[in-house]
Amino acid sequence: MRERLLVVVAGPTGVGKTRAAIELARACDAELVGADSVQVYRGFDIGSSKPTAAELSGVPHHLIDIREPEDTLDAASYATLADRTIADIHGRGRLPIVVGGTGLWLRALLSGLVDTPKVDAALRARLEAEWDAQGPAAMHHRLAAVDPESAQRIHPNDKLRVVRALEVHVQTGQPLGAARTAHALGQPRYHALTFVVDLAQAHHHERVRTRTRQMLEQGFRAEVESLLARHGPDVRPMQAVGYKQMLAHVREGVGSAETETAIVRATLTYARRQRTWWRSDRTVQARLSPDALQADALAAIARA
Repeated sequence: MRERLLVVVAGPTGVGKTRAAIELARACDAELVGADSVQVYRGFDIGSSKPTAAELSGVPHHLIDIREPEDTLDAASYATLADRTIADIHGRGRLPIVVGGTGLWLRALLSGLVDTPKVDAALRARLEAEWDAQGPAAMHHRLAAVDPESAQRIHPNDKLRVVRALEVHVQTGQPLGAARTAHALGQPRYHALTFVVDLAQAHHHERVRTRTRQMLEQGFRAEVESLLARHGPDVRPMQAVGYKQMLAHVREGVGSAETETAIVRATLTYARRQRTWWRSDRTVQARLSPDALQADALAAIARA
């Protein structure tokens, strides 16, 4: 096995990545390293489908439950933590399996981040005001004119990323998308075998609907009420898919059936964005179903 080898299990939310990665880890005596921007927060359990101790059944899973919700974690900081964790696992002679769907965090870990200027608060405020006045479609069209690669990658309703890409273009005069493409062609930080797991659309939709119903039955509302009492509504993970919709149910009285539908819809929308992200990644070893992961990954590990 080559030094610094690691396996990455990525893909859209709700397809069974974690279950497949746990089974793979058990088959090759590996340890899991999380790459999920919600599972890192303590207490955000049901809505993030955080694996339980029973589901892990002795398989070590690092980088979950490592932050309080007020203590935000960005991609660069995540990569630093993951580097240390991976080094520890390698030091024990074991294989790290990184599992999660937060694409930017995985990019930071595997390739590093593009060097971009710091946020200009005044410029960002101006661009956000223009977004509010002109609407998402107009701002996305504006981005497409100056940075077509970013516009293709970023969903038109993703205010944060559209504004950031426009902000970088104003600051540097260069498109962020082209810089990221050039950066992606550079030297990788690890010898990584990256597998994207996914399901057929109909199967995935049904799985998301079933999972959402199970989350509600497991006490998702009570979890959000408890988190709201302890941390308030403004912590970052409270805006994550599922939590944002349940927060509206708790605070604004949105009906139960409407909330369930909203969670399913938001989950599927997020999954489409994740697919778009991974579709453009040239480092992916294979794209396959969760059930096919173990055989393909074990064969690739044996060849590495």
